[in-house]
Parts: sequence; C-alpha cells; structure tokens
Amino acid sequence: MTEATNTQAPKKASYDVVILGGAMMGSSVAWFLTNNPDFNGTVLVVERDPTYAFAATSHTNSCIRQQFSSPLNVKISQFGAEFVQNLPRFMGPASDAPKLTIQNFGYMYLANTPAFAEKLRASQKAQAAAGAATRVMTPDQIKAAYPFYNVDDLVLGSINTQNEGYFDGITLFDMFRRNARRQGAEYIANEVVAITKNAVGTRVESITLASGDVVACGQLVNATGTHGAKTAAMAGIDIPIEPRKRFTWIFTAEQPLDRPLPLTIDPSGVHFRQDGKTSYMAGGHADYDPAVPHDDFSMDHAIWENHIWPAIATRIPQFEAIKVMREWVGHYDMNTLDQNAIVGPHSKIANFLFLNGFSGHGLQQSPAMGRGTAEWLIYGGYRSLDLSPLGFSRVLRNEPFVEQAII
Repeated sequence: MTEATNTQAPKKASYDVVILGGAMMGSSVAWFLTNNPDFNGTVLVVERDPTYAFAATSHTNSCIRQQFSSPLNVKISQFGAEFVQNLPRFMGPASDAPKLTIQNFGYMYLANTPAFAEKLRASQKAQAAAGAATRVMTPDQIKAAYPFYNVDDLVLGSINTQNEGYFDGITLFDMFRRNARRQGAEYIANEVVAITKNAVGTRVESITLASGDVVACGQLVNATGTHGAKTAAMAGIDIPIEPRKRFTWIFTAEQPLDRPLPLTIDPSGVHFRQDGKTSYMAGGHADYDPAVPHDDFSMDHAIWENHIWPAIATRIPQFEAIKVMREWVGHYDMNTLDQNAIVGPHSKIANFLFLNGFSGHGLQQSPAMGRGTAEWLIYGGYRSLDLSPLGFSRVLRNEPFVEQAII
C-alpha cells in the first residue's frame, strides 16, 4: 500500500511525535510513549506496508541473548528478557497481553583459535559483571554436555542458558502495535517522500506523504528499518545503513538429536538451533555480502549446498542426512560502521531522532530501545538506561562502538 491511491490520510495536520516505520521499533516507541503518564501528546505512526510482509520483524529468528562483549548491550538485552517474560505486568490487564516465556536452550559460541577463545573469556567476564550466567567450556566439557558436537578443532566454547534462547517475537510486536493504538497512537498506511526543515536547518518542521498530505511534527523518529538511510537523506543526513541479505532454513534430521540444540555460532559463521521438537533452524549469508536493493529477496540455493549444510554436517555429524522444510530471505539493516544501533537525536537537527542500524539485534533490543527513545522524547534525556554511547555523534567522529559478539 505504498501507492498514493492506496494510502490513508492522517486525521490531523500536526502531531507532537511522528514515527516513520510501524514495525517492531516504531511500535515499541509508540507504546512506551502512549503508556507514559507524563506524555499527553499526539502520535502518528506512518507505515509504508501495513502487511509487514518484507519487514525485518516478519523475517526474524526471534532470539535473545546476553552474550555481548559490551556491558551496555548486555543490559539492553537483560531488560528485553525481563520485559518479554513479564509482559502482562508491564502492559497491564487492559492489554490482554499473554504470558510469554524464553526457551532457554542458550547460545553456544564455539572458538577454534586461541585468539577467539581469549575474546570469549573476556566477554564472559564482562557478561558476568553485568549479572549474566555465561560460562566457558573446554572441548571435553562441551562434548560431555552435548555429545552430538564434533569438537576436534575447538579450543573453547561459551554458553548461557538463563534468559537466552527463543521467544515469540511476533506476539510481542502485535502487543506493542495493538496497545499503542488502543492508547491513542494513530497508524496510517502511507510513506514519507520529503522532509522539510526550518530555514536554518536546525529542526524538522513537516513531512510530505505519498498521498500528498503535509504533516507538521514536533518531533520525528526514523524507525524505517532498511530504508533508514533513505529516510535520513531526505533531511540531508548521511548514515551508514544498508540492506544486507540473511538466509534462513528450517530442516528436519533423519536422526534427531537427543537433547535441545543451543543456538550454535560455528567458527564458519553459520548458526543453527532447535526450532520445534524435531526441527531445526539454520542461518547465514554468503562470503560476498554486498548491499542489495530493498526489494531483492531472491534465494541463493548455492549458499545452502556449498556453505551452510557442509558446516552443519561437519559440526554435527547427525546432520549429514537432513531435509529442508522451509526457507526464506530477510534483510538486516546493517550499520557498516560497527553493526550496532544508532539511537537518539541528531547533533544539529534536535527533533530528528534515529532508531536505525540494528544489524540483526533489533527484536531483542526493542523494549529497551522503545523505552529509551520515549524517555528522550518526553524528558529530553535517558532515565532508565543511558543509550548515549550509541548516539549519532560517533558516526560523525567515525568512531565505532566496539562489540565483539556480532553474528
């Protein structure tokens, strides 16, 4: 519904907050805003495709982990785990929010070099200091706990089975969106085509929609996913965000494993995990990983045959005989600077806020990011968790926010 003939007009000519993008991130902000008793303004959420058919939210693998090397990223996911598992308490009885759980099969990082093993040890110390239950394992310990792994080439592993695994991300998204609307946020099917600033370029004054409507806004949030750089460019801003293909396969094994399979990050770069009782999920990308057009979701079957399956079967010999049941292609909104989010206000355009470049971490980080962005919109600063290290200023300085645990 991106053509002007299929768009919806906004009900007002002006809003206190306009959120561009109504998927997981935009809806999280909308919910936290409208749920805050200190906010009594108007909210418009503009979503170019209300079916969300090609949104990263719809293609997610729905996992959450504590295993980051940065204490800030650990804390972001810890709040995500708390929020997910206490959804009815956070959203209240009127929300009809269901009780969600995390299937704690954990993430298993595998190192096959001394250098990578040292990174796992250093990350484990940072995670433990932040309260995560990560532990490192020798190859013998890995083999004892998970006999199906081939550990011959391994030096070390790390795993955490508390608040780390799969959760129902689509239900979380539905709750954010449904209850933001119940609390007064207006959602329309439309698309921004222009952003107008004041004469000196220090504030966004209005946006123009594909329908021709011009909407004045007090504050603007860019939550347009892989379109984030395109949206920012309308305001004369350059951010290092581009769409990158990520491939997912669901398969069954002729000989199923005798215990749950952690989300395994193999040294080859391939990752795989338990999916259902007798099914498994694998993901990865090609060695050549360029930016792609926003509408390119074509499957490359050679990646499975030449890279993914061989890596899986080498690490778990029982996966020599498997059958692919489903496959799909999604996009990361990849931050090419450091694969971490860009959040918070622009350095000069004070009412333009970023929520971009999550590089595959967006679903698990959405509660903390929505809360933090709403705090900035209401109070002019972060109150619960300081997200300023992920701000736009580092992009201007070309100084990456270093995170070792990137998948």
